[in-house]
Amino acid sequence: MSDPTPDQVPGAPHPRDTRTLFGQSTAEAAFLEAFQAGRLHHAWMVQGPRGTGKATLAYRIARFLLSQLPLDGGDGLFGAPPPPTTLDSPVDHPVVARMAAQSEPGLRVVTRSVNEKTDRLRDEIVVDDIRALSGFFHLSLADGGRRMVIIDAADDLNIAAANALLKMLEEPPAATTLLLVTHQPSRLLPTIRSRCRILRLSPLSGDDMVAALAQAGSAEASGDALAVLADGSVGAALRLAALEGPALYAELLAMLGSLPQLDRPRALKLSESVAGRGAADRLDLLCDLLDILLARLARHGMLGPAPAHIVPQEPEIFARLAPSAPAARAWAEQAQTVSARLRHGRAVNLDPAALVLDTLIKLAQTARDIEAPLPA
Repeated sequence: MSDPTPDQVPGAPHPRDTRTLFGQSTAEAAFLEAFQAGRLHHAWMVQGPRGTGKATLAYRIARFLLSQLPLDGGDGLFGAPPPPTTLDSPVDHPVVARMAAQSEPGLRVVTRSVNEKTDRLRDEIVVDDIRALSGFFHLSLADGGRRMVIIDAADDLNIAAANALLKMLEEPPAATTLLLVTHQPSRLLPTIRSRCRILRLSPLSGDDMVAALAQAGSAEASGDALAVLADGSVGAALRLAALEGPALYAELLAMLGSLPQLDRPRALKLSESVAGRGAADRLDLLCDLLDILLARLARHGMLGPAPAHIVPQEPEIFARLAPSAPAARAWAEQAQTVSARLRHGRAVNLDPAALVLDTLIKLAQTARDIEAPLPA
């Protein structure tokens, strides 16, 4: 597989090549209802957590609209076809083939571009990326068709680019539909949000996660546990599977299970596993998993066992470490401190092994402060 693009999860097919969308029938039905009723808005905000299929839905909508009859009112040789009941497009339709080949003239996709001066990918979508759409909007429409624009992700727009997009939304081009993929809609200008209809996507269930992972080519079989750990995000699940995230989470949980007496040899081994060349991704994942673990621990102390657990030993370990609401509050406070310290340590390039080991030592001290009883 070639290097992933800014709008592609590493290790997964590109959204334009993902034909089936799992777990988002409500959002699909909402768009289809608007199309059938003739209330097709010029701009749609496709929002939801990362990895839940937002870009896949955007490409499905683009294929669907571009493969519909022209907008000139003609019904074709045999009259009007029956109204569509799905966003699926015929696999032999020319639009489908052209989109797969990235040669569809009616579609433009805006992502973070490469800075020609540095030859590196920009951290944001700049105003020139948006202004380049003007030439696209002035092209003649072939056969009375449509134009589609996908912006992925709209969260990456800088201020100048956002203002340029706002002008387009205020004076929408004819026969054009804009799809804004966003993970954090609150980061967008309120005036942009107010000019878009919303398609909201939700985290996937265990069954949908298994199906989506299979489509993405992942051999990961523990669908329910992975769905909980990834919070219903296929993108997060693929990252977890690629970096052996479930095993790393289990190891972190086992470390907590030894508290308040820290297993130092085991702690040293874990700390050293995230240090050295090529271990940056594993260190980032460890930080994320520790956030999840401590949050689940604090939640257990306040609300009791979660509906689903990631590792079978979770309820027993959590019950011992957070037997009461005060203990849960202590873990919640420690979670905030640990998260901030790990992020700061990463930002200033502290030694990863020492950073992780010190974190585990502080967690052991928290357990001693709480005076969690040792197992009988």
